[in-house]
Amino acid sequence: MTMSAGWYLRRLSRMGPREVAGRAGDTVRRRRWRSAQPDCPTVSGARFTAVLLAGTVAAVPPDAAKRLVAEADLLMAGHAEFFGAARDDLTDPDWSYDPKTGRRAPSGYAFDVPYRNESVAGDIKQIWEPSRHQYLTVLAAAYAVTGDERYAERVAKHLRSWWAANPPLRGVHWISGIELGIRLLSWVWIRRLLDGWPGAAELFEDNPVALNQIWHHQRWLAAFPSRGSSANNHVIAEAAGQFAAACAFNWFPSSARWRSDALRSLERQLRANTFDSGLNRELATEYHGLVLELGLAALAEADAANVQVPESLRLVLLRMTDALAAVVDSRLRPPRQGDADDGHGLVVDGAGTDRWASLLATGDAVFGRLEWWPAVTGTDVRTPLLAALIRPYSDKGTAPAVTRPASRPAHFADAGLTILRGPGEIWCRCDGGPHGFLSIAAHAHADALSVEVRHDGVDVLADPGTYCYHGQPEWRQYFRSTLGHNTLRLDGSDQSVSGGPFLWTRHARTRVLAADPSGEGVARWCAEHDGYQRSVHRRRVELTAASQELRVVDEVRGPRRAVHLAFHLGPAIAADLADNRAVLTWTRDGEDRSAVLDLPGQLSWRAHRGESDPPLGWYSAGFGRKEPTTTLVGTGFADGAEGFTTVLRFRG
Repeated sequence: MTMSAGWYLRRLSRMGPREVAGRAGDTVRRRRWRSAQPDCPTVSGARFTAVLLAGTVAAVPPDAAKRLVAEADLLMAGHAEFFGAARDDLTDPDWSYDPKTGRRAPSGYAFDVPYRNESVAGDIKQIWEPSRHQYLTVLAAAYAVTGDERYAERVAKHLRSWWAANPPLRGVHWISGIELGIRLLSWVWIRRLLDGWPGAAELFEDNPVALNQIWHHQRWLAAFPSRGSSANNHVIAEAAGQFAAACAFNWFPSSARWRSDALRSLERQLRANTFDSGLNRELATEYHGLVLELGLAALAEADAANVQVPESLRLVLLRMTDALAAVVDSRLRPPRQGDADDGHGLVVDGAGTDRWASLLATGDAVFGRLEWWPAVTGTDVRTPLLAALIRPYSDKGTAPAVTRPASRPAHFADAGLTILRGPGEIWCRCDGGPHGFLSIAAHAHADALSVEVRHDGVDVLADPGTYCYHGQPEWRQYFRSTLGHNTLRLDGSDQSVSGGPFLWTRHARTRVLAADPSGEGVARWCAEHDGYQRSVHRRRVELTAASQELRVVDEVRGPRRAVHLAFHLGPAIAADLADNRAVLTWTRDGEDRSAVLDLPGQLSWRAHRGESDPPLGWYSAGFGRKEPTTTLVGTGFADGAEGFTTVLRFRG
């Protein structure tokens, strides 16, 4: 995917004067750096002191350690999967190779590489992901748990290979700050987890090549921070990685300055990226998880290095953790809202470890769980490691500056997110929030007033997910479109106007008119948006506990318009559609379950499944993966005379 002149003009229109000036300065600096690349300062007597306390690794639960070692053994055999693409070449990786397209990204000066053009560079996400070196943190953790030096030796081999293949400012791995930031964080943890290995110092602090790489990564991040309309999760990763490295690898003349600047940016940007309620402003749940992981990892480095951090930084992470505990369903699954690219801040666990349970377990260890928090029964490796470094919040010696919720929140007014809960583990997310974050709303979807419904953790009315970012524009457009969500589309148009794969030029404005998620017997929500010019879409949702019935009423106020009303079923749901009634069936834990979906009779209903031209009837469980599912679409007209009523009744 290449960017046209029109895209650049649209992108420029979303920037303010300060951002434009900053980006102009970046352009000048990139040109200057092409020919003026300084050497890393001479370092002598460097020592790594940010080690884990004795006994920390012994606290890792046996089943979590077993999953970790199983994952590490697959990696040792060269096997891994990134975004649905299998890799069998990880015994000796080609760091520029994309297995999905078979292409290798060109070398040369980093800022000249056309990384957005898949026909030239391949799928950049496939190339970048292994070079975050999070699979190496897994191998390093396996060494820490087992003492088996094979894992440490493989880590050393791959780091030396990467450093040789990717000298500073050469190739695709020196283009994006988020990649450099996460890679630095991985290196910090690799060094920490290999501390008992005799070759650790020779690999890092006594290795001029490693010192040169660490120094140039931090110099890059100090020079090219994400700015203005791009200051979303990327700037958090950049600041967290820079701060972690400046704390743990504090061997350079600039380390103190890099550390203080990164801490200042991290504290400011964490607050800017987070609603007062604790939800992430991008309204893309996986980025809530990414930012929380990055923030906790940075806090661990601060406490390990005895660096004082502003109390506001801990409070943001506390609010984010409480908010996560509030929104998950009965199986600890959070909403599937907005973009999701499977990005993680710190990975030291094997496959099968629940990411969200792990975050809540860490939150319990660091901040203390509240009575209303859901129970966490799973185990993980990361929690005891982070908890050994982060001082518990109660040890700070000061009273919290915020009052934590006394009961489980269900309505987040600033984020426009409301959770309705009912018997039989019914969970319903109602979306009445802003259209994403900052002027470009990069990771938003055109999903205003959409609902997402689960029963005992099973997607019934599902958010289809994300699937891809680059290279497949028709699929990128579908998964972020209005038709790709459980909401109403008018005249074949999205509610918000896309200007590119990470750019929205007009945002639907939504307001919540009523939210009573704890109403006696009936939980209610109502909101409307103005995304369709000359018309207003209003939706009411009611969940009646006694009858296990969810009622959705859609009204269109304005002139007569063509309507498409979509309901996307989860991949586990089988549907038998007859006229305007669909009988839904699925199995959970060996038990057959069912529901009836009565659809508006004014519309003509069809079931779509796995269609590609155009895309319709798909579910993406993770980035790079998609599977057919059933989507029910009703077509007709809205003339303001009456609403469209949909009723979902669960049986038993």
